Amino acid sequence: MTSNSRVVVIGAGLAGVRLARRLGELGTPALLIGEEEHRPYNRVLLAEVLAGRYAPEVIALPAPAGLVRGQVTGIDRDRRTVTCADGSEIAYDTLVLATGSNPVLPPLRGLFADVYLASTRRADGPTRSSGRHSTPDHVLPEGVHAFRTMDDCLGLSKAVRPGVRAVVIGGGLLGVSAARALAVRGAQVVLAQQAERLMERQLDPNASKLVLRHLRDLGVEVHTECRVRDVRCVNGAVRSVEMADGYALDADLVVLACGVSPRAGLAKAAGIAVHKGILVDDELRTSDPHIRAIGDCAQHDGNVYGLAAPALEQADVLAESLAGDAGSRYGGTRALTRLTLAGHSAFDLAAFGETEPLPGDDVVQLADSTRGTYRKVVVRDDRLVGGVLVGELGTVGALARAWEGAEPLPSDGGPLLHLLTNDGGS
Repeated sequence: MTSNSRVVVIGAGLAGVRLARRLGELGTPALLIGEEEHRPYNRVLLAEVLAGRYAPEVIALPAPAGLVRGQVTGIDRDRRTVTCADGSEIAYDTLVLATGSNPVLPPLRGLFADVYLASTRRADGPTRSSGRHSTPDHVLPEGVHAFRTMDDCLGLSKAVRPGVRAVVIGGGLLGVSAARALAVRGAQVVLAQQAERLMERQLDPNASKLVLRHLRDLGVEVHTECRVRDVRCVNGAVRSVEMADGYALDADLVVLACGVSPRAGLAKAAGIAVHKGILVDDELRTSDPHIRAIGDCAQHDGNVYGLAAPALEQADVLAESLAGDAGSRYGGTRALTRLTLAGHSAFDLAAFGETEPLPGDDVVQLADSTRGTYRKVVVRDDRLVGGVLVGELGTVGALARAWEGAEPLPSDGGPLLHLLTNDGGS
C-alpha cells in the first residue's frame, strides 16, 4: 500500500477508533466515519454509566484525527466510493468496515405491531423516529429499550427511578449487567431467562449459581427456563410482559438483552460475501480485495467473536498490514470473557475456553460459599483448556497466560494448584 492511499473506516466503536489511532501512529492517517452524535466511547462500560458509577464522558475514547460524523448508506465498489445519508460521496482506496453489531430483537407479540417502519428501513444504522426508542429497523414502544448504544443507555438512565418496575429479557452477559445496574439505581427488577441458568454460554452451573445469588442479594427477581411471549402496550407504551405460561409481569420498563448480531447490511447490499458476519481471511480482507472488515461485524475462520479483545487485536493486525507490513496476519483470538461490576456490592467473574469438562478431563476447583468465591480449571492431555473464576480474580492473569500458551503442564499438578490459589498479591 502506498503512503498516499486513502483509508476510510466506517464505524467509530472500539475497533474503528483503535485502527484509526494506530494507523495515525504508523504514518498512514485514515478517515473515520462515525454515525453516533456522541464522542466515541467504550461500549463495554455502558452498564457502569447506567448504574450511575460513571458519567458518559468518563468512558469516552480519545477521538482520532480524521473523525467525521455521518451515516453511510451505500458502497459503490466499482467507483470505490461510499454514499452518505446527506448525499455526499467519499472516495477510498481501502475501505474498512467496523460497523459493529445490532441488538437481537425477540419475536414477541406486541413489540412492533403498530410501529414497524419498513418504509424507512436502511442497510444499517439508527431509524429516525418521533421520539420513541429505535433500532436499525424498528421503533420500539415507549418504555421498551434495547441496550447497545449510548443513546439506549441515556434513555434508560432518564427513565429509571426508585421503585420503577423493570423487566430484563435475557440472562446472558448483557442482561445480567443491565439487571444489576437497574437494581443499583433502585428499580424493582425482574430478569427473565429462557435458558436453564444465567450466562449459560460462558459459565458452568456453579458459577451461574453465584451470579444468581449476587443478583438476588440486590433484590433482582430471576426466572430461568422462562419464555416471554408478549409485550402488552397501552397507547403505545409498555404496561406488562406476559410469559408463555400466561403469567404476567407489570412493567414500566422493558430491556431487551437477547444478544447481538453482526451489522453486515452494508456489505451484503454491496455484494460482499456474508455468512453470520462479513467473511474475512487472515489479512482481514473481504471477498472484495479493496475492502477489509474488523470487530463485531467480521467473521474469521467461522468465528464471530462479539467481544472487545478480538476487535482490538484485529485492529492492531490490520493497522500493521495497511501501514506496509506484508507479513501481518490474524490467526484468531483466544477470548476471555470478563465482567467487573464495581461499586458497593462489587462482583467479578472471568471465563475462558471450555468450562465444562469432557470425559477423561481433569478438573481442579476451589469454592468458598461464605465468601461467594469459586475457581475451576479444566485440564486435557496435560494442557489447560478452560476455566472460570467468580469473586476473586487475582489468579486470572496467570491462568489465562497458561491457557493462551497451550503449553503442557508439569505432570505433578503442583504448579497448576499454585496458579489456582496464588492471588498474585491482590
